[in-house]
Amino acid sequence: MSSAIKIFQGRFGRVALLDMDAPLVGHAHHHCHILIKAGGADSAFRVRGERAPLTDDTAVLVNAWEHHAYEHEAPPGARTLILALYIEPGWLAELQRSLALSGHPRFFPEPCVRLTEATRKMVEEFVLELWWDDEVSPGRLEDLLFNLIIAVVESYSGWRDLASLLRSKPPVAMDPRIRHAIALMRQDVARELDVDGLAAATGLSRAHFFTLFQRDTRVTPLVYANVLRFEAAVQRLTRSQEPVGDVSHELGFSAPSHFSRFFRAHLGITPSDYRRKVNLFEPPAGPRSHVI
Repeated sequence: MSSAIKIFQGRFGRVALLDMDAPLVGHAHHHCHILIKAGGADSAFRVRGERAPLTDDTAVLVNAWEHHAYEHEAPPGARTLILALYIEPGWLAELQRSLALSGHPRFFPEPCVRLTEATRKMVEEFVLELWWDDEVSPGRLEDLLFNLIIAVVESYSGWRDLASLLRSKPPVAMDPRIRHAIALMRQDVARELDVDGLAAATGLSRAHFFTLFQRDTRVTPLVYANVLRFEAAVQRLTRSQEPVGDVSHELGFSAPSHFSRFFRAHLGITPSDYRRKVNLFEPPAGPRSHVI
């Protein structure tokens, strides 16, 4: 069974060191997502319908709201240690204005990037510090994380040239009817997804609603609803002491076992394991920025 070794959560998003031995369902995140093999067997993700290898020499890059799935191509019984970075675009923009478009749908032009020897060394140092140092400060963690992100995407994502990035794939303005549907979904993440009801509420046929939703969000209504529910679960698990069974009920699951299966299918670990392993970081004091 897959398990978490360390999880750090803060304004930067999430950093997780995961020991994986099974695949995950197709899903998405509002974060920009970097996946690096920290040890064990080679494996792969499926991003944009294509195989993206996860090896000692390659990292997998997933844009915000980009559908992807972990495939765990390792031999039976073999495990893969993954450093998974779920990065809040707003945090990156705060530190470095040139990264303001990290939530852009084509911020990462390709789903796989080759790691240099220097970047690989940074990964090893980052993992060792997370693994052994329970007293790492928020400031230290943010510095390590920022420097690692830059090392991975340097000369790859086009983040230094915002104008070119915008010209290459300008985001489509979201249809106001889809914005309204998303607002309805956010109002009650525990409610079972009702595509017909959302279509009717926005004055669209089911087929037209589905087409517009995928055009504007790049995922299906079900995947979007699952993202909202998963993130709500993470917040409740980390910021409250409610029993997991109560969290499950509040999020609309008929039984805690269903909640556990849902959570494990998206992250590889159970809600209880997440709560045990997560370290919640408050922001470091004072303004912080990086000039590059």
